[in-house]
Amino acid sequence: MTAAIASSKRRLLLAATAGAALAALAGCAAMRSVSSDVSTYGDWPPERKPGTYVFDRLPSQQARPAEADAAEAAARPALARAGFVPAPAGQAPDVLVQVGTHTTRTDYSPWGDPLWWPGGFGYWRQGPWLGSPWWFSARYDATRYEREVGVLIRDRASGKPLFEARASSEGNTPGSAQTLGAMFEAALMDFPKTGVNPRRVVVTPAEAAR
Repeated sequence: MTAAIASSKRRLLLAATAGAALAALAGCAAMRSVSSDVSTYGDWPPERKPGTYVFDRLPSQQARPAEADAAEAAARPALARAGFVPAPAGQAPDVLVQVGTHTTRTDYSPWGDPLWWPGGFGYWRQGPWLGSPWWFSARYDATRYEREVGVLIRDRASGKPLFEARASSEGNTPGSAQTLGAMFEAALMDFPKTGVNPRRVVVTPAEAAR
């Protein structure tokens, strides 16, 4: 009987391990696309072409040039797909473009929930457990990141804001340059049109890189 129980436990453990591996592979596949909630505003003149641009940095961005460089590099391909081109050196641009990124980290843990305190539901032997109490004990902590990118396009001559776009997404990583690039792509997907705010836009990073 003891050998049979041990064998059953091993089979269940192998099944759980295989399931975790499949979940990890599914997560990798999901990272092939980035889903963002996009909001756009503005009154871009219908007859106006995108034209040339330069990046315009706020004083706070000038104080952190490395972060500003990274944000601008991530946004540059999306601007190109929207029809904008960098202004040649020494020539006045048609528009000024401000871009920014922001990431918020949130740590989730069941151990801070009274539901998991000693004596509460899920407490067994040496501590909280997830799953079947008689053979398996597992603990986890989860970290989520809320990512946001923003674009503001202003007329260079008058300083008037012409178009503003924001895109937000969340995941279990801070977001690579590729992810941020896909979010900028989503933010400018419908330029110069606005639309229902917010709306879900899905971009494949591999496509965004082209």
